[in-house]
Amino acid sequence: MKWTPGTENDDVVDQRGSSGGGGGGGGFGAAHLTGGGLAVAVVVVVVARLFGVDVSGLLHGGSSGAPVSSPRHDDRPHPPAGPDPDKPLVDFVKFVMKDVQGTFESRFKAAGRPYRHAKLVLFTEVVDTGCGRSSKAIGPFYCPADEHAYIDLSFYRELRQRFGAPGDFAQAYVLAHEMGHHLQKLLGVEQHAQALGRGHNRNEVSVRTELQADCFAGVWGHDARGKNLLEAGDLEEAITAATAIGDDRLQKQAGRDVNPETFTHGTSAQRVRWFRRGFDTGKFDACDTFETHSSRDL
Repeated sequence: MKWTPGTENDDVVDQRGSSGGGGGGGGFGAAHLTGGGLAVAVVVVVVARLFGVDVSGLLHGGSSGAPVSSPRHDDRPHPPAGPDPDKPLVDFVKFVMKDVQGTFESRFKAAGRPYRHAKLVLFTEVVDTGCGRSSKAIGPFYCPADEHAYIDLSFYRELRQRFGAPGDFAQAYVLAHEMGHHLQKLLGVEQHAQALGRGHNRNEVSVRTELQADCFAGVWGHDARGKNLLEAGDLEEAITAATAIGDDRLQKQAGRDVNPETFTHGTSAQRVRWFRRGFDTGKFDACDTFETHSSRDL
């Protein structure tokens, strides 16, 4: 992927030199579940490590968008002291975030809608958010309560080494997916999904939400290709990443039988299909994963 080092971006908040604070416990509460519930919790946590929203509220039976009593982070920068070995990666993240949000803002403006920028918080190990305390264990996530996305940059090493999805465009796909969740907040989809989840199969609603974020990420990829930012092999990098984090593949890797009832993000084939739909059409209205009545048609 072609990108420009040294891009300034106030939407990226570097808090890697700041501790998330002491006490308070983790964000999932899997220890409170027993039997089949624990199995579901494990699946949700594993899947949430890759491209998920903060699922702590789901595991507690609440809403991921509802603020809790944990301390909030601040947006003041706390970059690491001394030379930063991840500076090239930070520069890349700043560039991608600026391009993704610039693309989405332009799309909103053309449609006569205001676009409100999200923040991306870089953190180390643990972080306090508007959705509660979270750790790097869940991977990148978006918190609708404070309209911030969060990532521990060590996730990218795991994406490459553990899940076999290397490449800078795979990394960009991660960020674009999280900003896809921000679009859902701005468009009212996130609120709609929460309402549906109270009356329908919550996992199915989660799958539809995640696949739509994949499609929105594909729309950004379409525009990035139009601006000649993509290089040979970039699309394949994103497809490899989407394939690597399908629910069915993750369950197989964990040595379990594939159980569609526990899916929260979609199969590998579904994730690739919806990313490609956004990438090939370049249209937000092609991303309506809630339009089809049957989940088998996703």
